Amino acid sequence: MEMQLQQLRYFVTVAEVRHFTRAAEQLGVSQPTLSKQIHTLESALGAPLFDRSRGGVALTTAGETLLPRARRVVAEADGARDAVQEVVGLRRGRVRVGATPSLCTSLVPLVLREFHERYPDIELHVDEGGSQDLVAALVAHGLDLALIVEPARGTDPALETVPVLRESLVVASVAPLPARIALASLRDTPLVMFRTGYDLRDTTLEACRRAGFTPRYAVEGGEMDAVLAFVEAGLGVALVPSMALVNRPLLHAAPLVAPGVHRTIALAQRRESVLPHAAQALRATLLTHVAKGPLPLGVQPL
Repeated sequence: MEMQLQQLRYFVTVAEVRHFTRAAEQLGVSQPTLSKQIHTLESALGAPLFDRSRGGVALTTAGETLLPRARRVVAEADGARDAVQEVVGLRRGRVRVGATPSLCTSLVPLVLREFHERYPDIELHVDEGGSQDLVAALVAHGLDLALIVEPARGTDPALETVPVLRESLVVASVAPLPARIALASLRDTPLVMFRTGYDLRDTTLEACRRAGFTPRYAVEGGEMDAVLAFVEAGLGVALVPSMALVNRPLLHAAPLVAPGVHRTIALAQRRESVLPHAAQALRATLLTHVAKGPLPLGVQPL
């Protein structure tokens, strides 16, 4: 037995108006087409659904049995269609986005504000973490999108990345700094160092190695907020992304002399997955924001 949704919809309409001609007009089909579909449905069920008489149409016992079930099927199908159209039309949905701590306190709030103003009914879930953790969450389907630091060795082959920003690293200090600093001049200055496994730790150590020295630590361990708090407490200086100093009025920043130290921020997603419509809209919002600006000092779009 095979019943089609269209046939059930036709059946429910005829049952409600009790007239084939008016039902056909309401459905926007010809009466012969309607009659043929009802006949096909009756053949599939093996029972007549209507008593047809000159005075009108009445339901048979089989028709009365089918009607409440057909109504539920049609209502469920209509509800499913409406739900999908709401998601496609961005009237509801959810986006799971990840970003590094410095981006979560600078660029990401501005982008999410623009997105929320345009799509107020979309739920936003933000995961703040290091790039390695964000990559793992993306691969495990825990995130739709993530802003990560693109490593020189390349990202996981399961991901597709688009470079969006080039960001300079600056020296952060609670004390006033020169206009520019040579990294080698920090040879004898105690550094506040990020925890093992944090992207900026490796970046700082590699930059110091190229400058010809091994740094000594005032404090070792912690992520962005902790490192900046330790610098604010006067424990040492740190090499941090320029965007990390947004809304940090107690800290002074000095760029490094050329060639400086830079990192590339990339927007990452799973290579083989189709982004949900809401995530596609957030991706477009972010790329437009980066292209139009304004961006914090030390940051250039790619």
